[in-house]
Amino acid sequence: MFSCLRRGTCLCGGVLGYPVDQLQEEVAFIAYHFHWPLADVMELEHADRRQWVTEISKINRQINGE
Repeated sequence: MFSCLRRGTCLCGGVLGYPVDQLQEEVAFIAYHFHWPLADVMELEHADRRQWVTEISKINRQINGE
């Protein structure tokens, strides 16, 4: 799926400008806690990935008694 902004400038989906370091942190967090393969985590939509990070964090807080 390609989207052309201007002549010669095309995007292939995804979120433009999403910080790579934040993406790597989210992917590592989900993969570590759920033992999901990288490909599975990378296929998640941004909003879904953020929701999983939030839910895992809630579980961790409950386990730690916070």
